[in-house]
Amino acid sequence: MSDIYHTILSPSEGAYTDKRSKFLSFAFPVVSVEEAKAYISSLSKKYYDARHVCWAYMIGASREVYMSNDNGEPSGTAGKPILGQINSFGLTDILIVVVRYFGGIKLGTSGLIIAYREAAKEAISSAEIVERHVMDEICFRFPYMSMNDVMRLAKAEGVKIVSQEFDNSCSMCLKVRMDASPELRQRLLDVDGLTMAE
Repeated sequence: MSDIYHTILSPSEGAYTDKRSKFLSFAFPVVSVEEAKAYISSLSKKYYDARHVCWAYMIGASREVYMSNDNGEPSGTAGKPILGQINSFGLTDILIVVVRYFGGIKLGTSGLIIAYREAAKEAISSAEIVERHVMDEICFRFPYMSMNDVMRLAKAEGVKIVSQEFDNSCSMCLKVRMDASPELRQRLLDVDGLTMAE
């Protein structure tokens, strides 16, 4: 499995109009279900006078955590098309909310699907899509005398020091791309006196 995934850099907005119904769309980068729900709740309060506030999210590099909601629209006409756009752009760690103001003319099932899909697409299209990497955190302890060997590995390209403590016994946590993790772990285990934290 690749350790690369795509998401959006920052919140973005879009809009779509059909037969006087207005669809306002909002895309947010999110890393948890709680964060997604907080945005949904906030937009529901802000647009309390809207007919529907529909949404979909996808979370995690493996794209296994996702949900969509039609919020009173006919089943499958809102949340699913929004989620469909997240999938067609291959994104994750994203929430898209589409707020609908009814224009007085019914759009029908196919009209709703198109409207929600296009509104979601507008929000994604106005966002900057970025590549991210799944990271692995490696924590370990080592004797002070092995400091030079550890620092050489910690300063290697693509390795980030998360925390460090230097005393008689030293400890450190590093972050590295998932696909580079096995090699770094092996090289760390070759350092004298180094032990991995549980």
